[in-house]
Amino acid sequence: MLAELSIKNFAIIESLSVSFDKGLTVLTGETGAGKSIIIDAIQLLIGGRGSAEFVR
Repeated sequence: MLAELSIKNFAIIESLSVSFDKGLTVLTGETGAGKSIIIDAIQLLIGGRGSAEFVR
């Protein structure tokens, strides 16, 4: 289970820290809010391929 996520200097995110409680977590927000970027950061963390778009 993912308890906390910290992202720094990734794509358009300068710094982000989120703590998760037990249960279901849903990322919601308007278009362009950065939901997909958070998922991209998690994918990179678990061994996914990087992209030049991620360089800040």
